[in-house]
Amino acid sequence: MMENKPKHEPDSRWQQTVQDWFRHVLSDYPDLEPHHVLLTRGCCDALSRAIEAREAIVNDGAYVRNRFGDIVKHPAIGVERDSLIVFSRLLRELDLNVELPAEAARPPALRSNRRPYAI
Repeated sequence: MMENKPKHEPDSRWQQTVQDWFRHVLSDYPDLEPHHVLLTRGCCDALSRAIEAREAIVNDGAYVRNRFGDIVKHPAIGVERDSLIVFSRLLRELDLNVELPAEAARPPALRSNRRPYAI
């Protein structure tokens, strides 16, 4: 008996590039568990928000005047930064393209941590 997988559609509020990325992920990884699909949706929400913030910064400039007439950084700068952090973390949680060997119990060492031992 064949199992019917639910058809997942991208959110219509997302930009076309984000919708395309969502479809691409689901087509390249057809065996995603439901919680992975939710993580993918979270990634798309965060990426869409970051793109919206970037568009506002491009339109208004990096600095704007507040209600007191002072020049301050655009509030969307923080929104973009936070959204990209959320996107990056959710993408890492999805773990889509990392295939570690079974014996690798820890991540590879950083080259900067390799220092000669003092004698």
